[in-house]
Amino acid sequence: MSGIASRRRGDELISSGLVTVNGRVETGLGSKAIWGVDSITVDSQAIPDPPRKIYVMLHKPFGYVSTLRDPEGRPIIRDLIQDIKERIYPVGRLDFDSSGLLILTNDGELAHRLMHPRFHVPKTYKVTIEGSLSGASVGRLRKGISLDDGPTSPANVKVVERQQERSVVRITIFEGRSRQIRRMFEAVGHKSLKLIRIGYGSLHLGALKVGKYRHLKDSELKTLRTSVGLD
Repeated sequence: MSGIASRRRGDELISSGLVTVNGRVETGLGSKAIWGVDSITVDSQAIPDPPRKIYVMLHKPFGYVSTLRDPEGRPIIRDLIQDIKERIYPVGRLDFDSSGLLILTNDGELAHRLMHPRFHVPKTYKVTIEGSLSGASVGRLRKGISLDDGPTSPANVKVVERQQERSVVRITIFEGRSRQIRRMFEAVGHKSLKLIRIGYGSLHLGALKVGKYRHLKDSELKTLRTSVGLD
């Protein structure tokens, strides 16, 4: 009766003969039924199936808020997934002026684990910054940078393109503080011009177009769940 009634109340309903499972009156305390698989009624009222779990990857555009509503009236990611009727929520967030991979789901346990620092879920970004990023600065980023809210964990950093006016850097972090990537580059003297999240855990943005979404494949979901100890 978990999720339907308290354990004590459930036992009372069963003892009173008010619970049926697959058409048979349930009389044994401690009996088990699977919500969403077995047909369960309580006092002749059918218990509805639990909402189906939804797992979506969205390519969030620049200029959208990673929330389902915004008091300032700015564009919200909900506008991009209006044909999904279930209420799903973003896993973490991407800044208004950032774009890229954003996971949305109604699976609270998975979302919690993906965001929890204990699981060290990698998040990879392609960042365009002002100026030429030096080898010394790359070394500092890799070791961890001291920020106002404490030192960052070591990051994986690769310079993809280096010019006098700008550099393109691929960086993977294993935590998720507010505007962390931008603050890390500011700490080594560079302003971030463009930030795209291209990976989250085992997921990769790939060729998903800006503003579009897709449901995760079964294999992708299994790998993602396994990475945080759910399978």
